[in-house]
Amino acid sequence: MPDGLKRLLRHLSIDLSPLRDSRDYRLLFSSGVITMFGTLITMVAVPYQMKQLTDSYVAVGLVSLAEFVPMVVCGLWGGAIADALDRRKIIVLSELGLLVTSAALMVNALLPSPQVWVLYVMGAISTGISCLQRPSLEAVFQQVVKHEQQAAAAVLSSMRWNFGAIVAPALGGLLVTAYGSAAAYGVDTLSFVLSLALLWRIRSLPPAEDAAPASLKSLVEGVRYAAGRSDLMGTYLVDIAAMVFAMATSLFPFLADELRAPQALGLLYSAAAVGALIASLTGAWAARVQRQGLGVIVAATLWGAAVALCALAPNVWVLVVCIALAGAADMVSGIFRMTMWNQTIPQELRGRLAGIELLSYASGPMLGNARASLMANVGGTRFSLGSGGLLCVAAVLGLAAALPKFRRYDARTDEHALAEKARREAAAA
Repeated sequence: MPDGLKRLLRHLSIDLSPLRDSRDYRLLFSSGVITMFGTLITMVAVPYQMKQLTDSYVAVGLVSLAEFVPMVVCGLWGGAIADALDRRKIIVLSELGLLVTSAALMVNALLPSPQVWVLYVMGAISTGISCLQRPSLEAVFQQVVKHEQQAAAAVLSSMRWNFGAIVAPALGGLLVTAYGSAAAYGVDTLSFVLSLALLWRIRSLPPAEDAAPASLKSLVEGVRYAAGRSDLMGTYLVDIAAMVFAMATSLFPFLADELRAPQALGLLYSAAAVGALIASLTGAWAARVQRQGLGVIVAATLWGAAVALCALAPNVWVLVVCIALAGAADMVSGIFRMTMWNQTIPQELRGRLAGIELLSYASGPMLGNARASLMANVGGTRFSLGSGGLLCVAAVLGLAAALPKFRRYDARTDEHALAEKARREAAAA
């Protein structure tokens, strides 16, 4: 094999060192694969069941909107308790709560007349519980993975998500069309049972001895820290803008019908993950990028452009390709953002900042799906996709111009990245 090809393959190969070196990361990784599998099946089942019950753009879009308030409140509070309590306990108890909500959806779907309000209520509750859990999950990675392996862990975590996001929606589409929504919710419930068995084996992860108790004061301290760093604010604001203007998965059930391919519904949900998985499998190069801020800007711009192209797709196969391109760009953006967060944020603030991060990457899709549904109600699905994608590009470029420190961020010279690296090296010594 030529030396040039060998070097190329080395650059593209996945770094598995976090899995090899950390038992707790292996358990978290395996649990994440399983629970993501079930959760993404439910992601297909809920809008499908809502469409079956109401046949309304607005009703489907309101599923995401109903989850917004619990996401904001519980995301911030989840960050506060992640810095104040044993993170393992938070993760395990939250997983148990998610199991209960999934079982409730299954029971409702088995009723002779399933209730629409249950979909809204259980969706809001499960979102709240998930947002209580997520900051602890994000903060734990900083504890169980070495500083120099954070970029590799970000690539592995994205690959894990993409694996579930490819297989699960396709299976979810088959399950709901062939066996009904109850079967999909049943698989999700089982996934939480298996995930709990793995999470139970993780070692205790108590807070620092001088950790601030969970309170409004500690939340304000985290917000003040984030607001004081324009590079961090750039990661939040660009992602929010990209999702609000270009996220449109709530339109997929309607697009599948318009293109006379209802059997391709699961494929539409999986397409973004296919592109993202390709980006992850070839994403070793991303671990060597030092200008992550600029990388986020470029990736978010490409995401918006790809969504705008979806409006021009003449058939379902072209639409799948466009969605896959968008998914690849979004995943690259996510890798860069996660690397910046885990390499520059002090450990004592990591949970609270993870709560703020959750608001950025979770609120955007919720609001974006509501926006997409409302715009489709006015001008149709193509209008919603095209105008949303173009607005995304404009918003990202505007933020890039307004945030020069974010645009110029360089991990080799940034004071926060260097300080966190020195702290972890001193702790290891």
